[in-house]
Amino acid sequence: MRPTDLSLLRVPGVPTVSPDGATAVVAVSRLDLDADEYRSQLWTVPTDGSAPARPLTHGHHDSAPAFSPDGHWLAYLSAEPKGKPQLHVLPAGGGTARRLTDHHLGAGTPVWSPDSRRLAYTARVPEQGRYGTDEDVSPGAEPPRLITTLKYRADDIGFTNDRRSHVFVVDLPADTDDDAVEQPTPFQVTGGDVDDTDVAWRPDGSVLAFVSARHEGADLDLVSDVYVVRPDGSGLRRVTESRSACSHPAYDPDDPTGSTIYLSAIPDLGPLGRDFVGRNTTLAQVSAAGGPVVPLLDPEEHDRGDETPATVVAGGAALIGVQRRGAVELLRVPLGGGEPEVLVEGQYTVRGMAVGGGVVVATVAHDRSAGELIAVTPGRRRLITGFGAPLQATGRLHRMRETTATAPDGYPVHGWITTPPGPGPHPVLLTVHGGPFSQYGWTLFDETQAYVEAGYAVLMCNPRGSSGYGQAHGRVIKEHMGELDADDVLAFLDAALTDPGLDATRVGLMGGSYGGFMTTLLLGRTDRFVAGISERGFNDPVSFVGSSDIGFFFPDEYVGTDPERVAAQSPMASAHRITTPTMVIHSEEDWRCPLEQGTRLYVELKRRDVPTELLLFPGEGHELSRSGRPEHRRARLEHVLRWWSRWLPTPQNSPAMGALPAGSGPAGPDPAEPLTVQATRVD
Repeated sequence: MRPTDLSLLRVPGVPTVSPDGATAVVAVSRLDLDADEYRSQLWTVPTDGSAPARPLTHGHHDSAPAFSPDGHWLAYLSAEPKGKPQLHVLPAGGGTARRLTDHHLGAGTPVWSPDSRRLAYTARVPEQGRYGTDEDVSPGAEPPRLITTLKYRADDIGFTNDRRSHVFVVDLPADTDDDAVEQPTPFQVTGGDVDDTDVAWRPDGSVLAFVSARHEGADLDLVSDVYVVRPDGSGLRRVTESRSACSHPAYDPDDPTGSTIYLSAIPDLGPLGRDFVGRNTTLAQVSAAGGPVVPLLDPEEHDRGDETPATVVAGGAALIGVQRRGAVELLRVPLGGGEPEVLVEGQYTVRGMAVGGGVVVATVAHDRSAGELIAVTPGRRRLITGFGAPLQATGRLHRMRETTATAPDGYPVHGWITTPPGPGPHPVLLTVHGGPFSQYGWTLFDETQAYVEAGYAVLMCNPRGSSGYGQAHGRVIKEHMGELDADDVLAFLDAALTDPGLDATRVGLMGGSYGGFMTTLLLGRTDRFVAGISERGFNDPVSFVGSSDIGFFFPDEYVGTDPERVAAQSPMASAHRITTPTMVIHSEEDWRCPLEQGTRLYVELKRRDVPTELLLFPGEGHELSRSGRPEHRRARLEHVLRWWSRWLPTPQNSPAMGALPAGSGPAGPDPAEPLTVQATRVD
């Protein structure tokens, strides 16, 4: 894979399934490098595999499809060029789509009422005169913001205290095919100086459940609760009574009384409501009358890892994707108790799922595809799409090899090695993931593929502090970040370098966010690396407190509050020891790891004549490498490869050749490898 191959990526979202189980619809996004924007359309495919997937819509950016319970309508979000997503409905049998909303900042994921006549969703409500609501008031002319809370902004959103998210309900028009029929006006159900998310309907349509933090002291903790309210805005009531982080409430559609609400939750955030380090989010339930959150899966072992914007409940069971050693398995959990049934396991990442007519459809990624749809019926799993074919056809994708190393204290460190074709020895890039409570694993990672295609062996591991290996694995670094996890990273490197195909004398180190923290920290402790790249790093816990959107709680939980202990875990405190050439990459509008975390490192290195560069991306936040502007993502990969070509040149990526010129690079796997291989593996 080369930087320009980003345009070949096809990324399906979370599917929806028709009530009879015959048809699945999914949004598939792609990067348009020429226009420097993302495009997304809805695709439809029969779940029995009788026909290939085909485009259903041709909008600029269509997403979040949802079949109505009666099967007559398909709701979805659609955004025009430079516009915000708005709610649309399309007759399932064919016809013209109808726009239902016109929110200034866009609408959120649609959720159908049980009678298929109304849709609930959330939308941000801007203060009048801000965010372009008054065309005569430019952003620089807006009145000053008076901040009185700790929670007032969020990365990739911006300020939140003047554009709160609330629940809305909109009726379907009497005749969706007649433009002359007056458009129903959405009704704002909730309000207040709080954010409301994750709305769901009770089976009888009389109540909406949603998530909010409306309790006393909510500004100081991470607790979120399930609330219920009638669609007319009356009867607001808190349901959960705990110190939990709640999300994605749902009712059992087969229980018309709605006696129980099912949800995802971190069951216990401790007495202060901020003890989040390494805490698993698991499937849980609560009595709709009110009460404590009761886990349905063991929170010590089961951590939700799928991206479905709801808890999927059907047929007396809930579906959930659970992180497991670099994979995300799909479990079917009986609501009445009993052992979960594993529907998808192995070297896959389940990204989302839906169910209809007894058919489960899941979006499943692996190391050669960003996602395909599979249909699961009793006794069978069928691959029904081939969205990864354009990229696979290049022959420039490389398979991961799983391995386990041993830390100095005997602890196993699980990870992967991906190498170019040929005997080597290949120069090595040790990469560290963000989080730290996240995982590398079985999915197509564009960065790794680009580095391997350029001639590098790439090492990835999940040290202690990562998710997917049980709660104890994630919590061991609480207030001790940069200790056992650093030992694990170096132990994995040492074990991998025993492979004669890897060049132990030419090793680079890189990572973003927590990976940037680990990169900066290790470069201050050792000179064994030829060069490094520290990206959007958590470099100084002290200044992070007052500059990051999560600064008021994150450093306290991960590095503690004792000044000596904080200094021992601070990369900036030891940055004066760095002599290794180090590139610093940051986004100018990163509010998660703010810009000063990167610029201070760059200045420290520059003042001491350490070879360094500062690569800044305007208009981008913390998620640049995953969802930044397509042209910025391409440029980032090219700059990274340019840096490595300077310090770790390869025949494919040398200063004389530039960054991956056309026609260079190893041949890679056979481009004719059939897609049926994937189907065989799934089965």
